[in-house]
Amino acid sequence: MTVTRPSTGAAVGGELAQREDLVTLTIDDVEVSVPKGTLVIRAAELIGVDIPRFCDHPLLDPVGACRQCLVEVPDAGNGRGIPKPQASCTLEVAAGMVVKTQVTSPVADKAQHGNMEFLLVNHPLDCPICDKGGECPLQNQAMSHGYAESRFHEVKRTYPKPVNISANILLDRERCVLCARCTRFSEQIAGDPFIALVERGALQQVGIYEREPFQSYFSGNTIQICPVGALTNAAYRFRSRPFDLTSTPSVAEHDACGSAIRVDHRRGVVVRRLAGDDPEVNEEWITDRDRFAFASGRGEDRLLRPLVRDHEAGTLRAASWPEAIDVAVEGLRRARRTEPGLREDGSPAPAGVGVLTGGRLTREDAYGYAKFARAVLGTNDIDFRARPHSEEEARFLAAAVAGTGRGVTFADVEAASSVLLVCLEPEEEAGTLFLRLRKAFRKTSLTSWTVAPLLSRGATKLGATLVPAAPGREAAVLDALDLPLDAGSVVLVGERAAASHGTLSACLRLAARTGARLAWVPRRAGDRGAVDAGCLPNLLPGGRPVLDASARVDTQAAWGVGPLPAEPGRDAGQMLSAALEGRLGALVVAGVELDDLPDPHLARRALEEVGFLVSLETRVSAVTERADVVFPVSLVSERSGTFVTWEGRERPFGAVLTQPNAMSDLRVLAALAEGLGTDLGFRTAEGARADLADLGAWEGARASRPDLGPARPARPDVTTLVLATWRLALDDSRAVDGEPFLLATARPPVARMNAATAVAAGLTTAVTVRGPRGALTFPLEVDAAMVEGVVWLPARAPGLGLAQHLGAGSGALVDVSVPVPTSVSGDPNPQGSDA
Repeated sequence: MTVTRPSTGAAVGGELAQREDLVTLTIDDVEVSVPKGTLVIRAAELIGVDIPRFCDHPLLDPVGACRQCLVEVPDAGNGRGIPKPQASCTLEVAAGMVVKTQVTSPVADKAQHGNMEFLLVNHPLDCPICDKGGECPLQNQAMSHGYAESRFHEVKRTYPKPVNISANILLDRERCVLCARCTRFSEQIAGDPFIALVERGALQQVGIYEREPFQSYFSGNTIQICPVGALTNAAYRFRSRPFDLTSTPSVAEHDACGSAIRVDHRRGVVVRRLAGDDPEVNEEWITDRDRFAFASGRGEDRLLRPLVRDHEAGTLRAASWPEAIDVAVEGLRRARRTEPGLREDGSPAPAGVGVLTGGRLTREDAYGYAKFARAVLGTNDIDFRARPHSEEEARFLAAAVAGTGRGVTFADVEAASSVLLVCLEPEEEAGTLFLRLRKAFRKTSLTSWTVAPLLSRGATKLGATLVPAAPGREAAVLDALDLPLDAGSVVLVGERAAASHGTLSACLRLAARTGARLAWVPRRAGDRGAVDAGCLPNLLPGGRPVLDASARVDTQAAWGVGPLPAEPGRDAGQMLSAALEGRLGALVVAGVELDDLPDPHLARRALEEVGFLVSLETRVSAVTERADVVFPVSLVSERSGTFVTWEGRERPFGAVLTQPNAMSDLRVLAALAEGLGTDLGFRTAEGARADLADLGAWEGARASRPDLGPARPARPDVTTLVLATWRLALDDSRAVDGEPFLLATARPPVARMNAATAVAAGLTTAVTVRGPRGALTFPLEVDAAMVEGVVWLPARAPGLGLAQHLGAGSGALVDVSVPVPTSVSGDPNPQGSDA
């Protein structure tokens, strides 16, 4: 039998064995041809031979630490023999080599049994209480490749347990088999070498740096790849047995990467999440946020029944679904008219309905809201961008993103000749993308640059070179950029570019000038799907421009409705301003976190002033507290749908849990549409998906490209600096507020500035930053490579939200000063705060 595997994929055929890049050898009497450099353990897998192993992992560099994968390499008369058993995980194939595994070799079988006995000398016999019991490679291989009885009767080695490697990760040292999987992952994959094997011989163990915790956004992967129960999850520890769990494949909802995950649940409650195996997307890794953050919406603030406002009492009361639907329909019907009416006192009454959707929505949900706004409410006032945004961004998304399908992929990024990051911090905003960039940096020395005010920790781990740009100056820097970008290059632009005037336009010009491919990378899972679904004031589903008459006719024909509104609607900021000024009759809000908006205070006041407010939400929030009608909707684990990744890749998933009384957004929208006299056309994710597929992508003319916006003002003096900021992966987001172990690993908030800037302002160890709304104090870190005249702060550190407490965002001018002696932290209630 001859099995041949070329480097481009799996294929069978002896004629391919003649290719120069293939090496032919014999394993267990089966001839196999594999690419040069293949490890013997991989070649054996191709013929169905599973060699036991602990340290080996296909995504980690080989180390040969555990010695469990020993094979015999006898002399076949060609000088290729090796006298002693060899570790197949470090042995590369050679032409004419003969390998005998435990299947055909008593020598290899005995070596593996002996090594297993050695590993079990000090390993505790605590399988009944070990979290790994039931899914433990050591347990399985001890049964298949070990002796039935132990010859060791002495006292086993013990250690105090557990050791807190971090708030998330606990270590039971006596269980460790020193495979070095955890330390290799941390150093090679994540770039966070905070743990290492220390000591030697019998004293060797996993150690930590005493002065620095295991601070990594990817630490949970070490638990999953640990082949024994040495590393465990603090939140999951002792909670369940693997055989008591029901496992469901799903897709992570915390960023736009669409990582494959496995959700394990028991008795209707999710107890843990693991990384799925998807080589095209996340390989076998996920972020700690994707792994550990799943408790949101499962606390006491979960909304379970509709609520209707009692205006006399000024409170919300529980209501039945029919009553809540009727109240909402009546309020929306009054506000739906396009021309302002008059109140009883003769003053103008607000008119029109706006729709605000957030980043938690699937593409099907987003499409439901887009169709509800246009076909039912008759408005283009719809926007998914519950964050800083701009008209330039809306035009950019319409011209370069909507309806374009899959563009740049993870594989393209990994294979790129160079990568330029613009207003994007992959480690903080798109963890899986960061890992693929780091993989390319390690394997091919990928050249990368980042247009930013400072070289972040994540960018440093990518080997990126800083292209200095103060906030608001990115467009000018990009237009003057002279880098060796070409058709093999990729430009990755983050959503924060919307806050810098002209930056998105400059990215388009740069791509056209150099031939580099351009990709937009939002932070949230639902953003790309919302663009395709038409949740923008200037965009209909499928990339159809609102201003294009043929696009409107095409859409209304597919929907079977009358003429659609011909003018672009108001964006999120304009709708909130109109509500605050009493010019908006009603708002429908879904999944919007007010603290994400540029001015949370204005947003709260706007929701109090709007004529009528309908909220579709999973838990009590600042929006539901101000709503006239609240509809409880299902959690992401209780619904099916599709997330669209930053690549444009569709990531469908099914419901993990079944909650009979949980209503999806689509069912609520369908009921409201029926009450308003229009058939939405669907009420399930499957129906919405089919409806959107029938509509299809727009094949006509694209929307016009955005124009360059005005430049930012210059810095007037040494105590007034330009604020740079972005959100960290772990902050005060409501998506992680029920995860104390995870939040305990968040990076401490600090301010960063250039040494010359700090000296000019008289700052040494701390700084007080003052904006229009108040002041905050942070510890100061001096960064020699940072742009002068800029101060960087985390956007939403717990209790230190800049929009809420400073009233300032990226590019704003702020005052800095030496903290007064009594000020040691951010003011929890600065002047003007309504928190």
